Amino acid sequence: MADIDKKLIQYLTRLSRIKCSEDEQESLLKDLRKILNYIEQLNEVNTENVAPCSHVLEGICNVMRDDVVDEILPRELFLANAPSHTGGMIRVPPILKNN
Repeated sequence: MADIDKKLIQYLTRLSRIKCSEDEQESLLKDLRKILNYIEQLNEVNTENVAPCSHVLEGICNVMRDDVVDEILPRELFLANAPSHTGGMIRVPPILKNN
């Protein structure tokens, strides 16, 4: 198992720019150790005769339908379902804000 200590937790929080109190770091340390111990159990699984694969379902193919152009929905009809619209377009909340 990888050796996870408080120094590594502090490095990771600094690297990811996450502020953690001492209690949060201790809790994170315990949780990461539990996760790694659980994953370590995978080493106990016998995979001797299991062939490597990239997908668990053999012979899977593209299940998407072809893209077909159909009748265009009238603008008034789809705008009637929008919570807010202006100038014939759907208004959405801004995702970027100027500081």
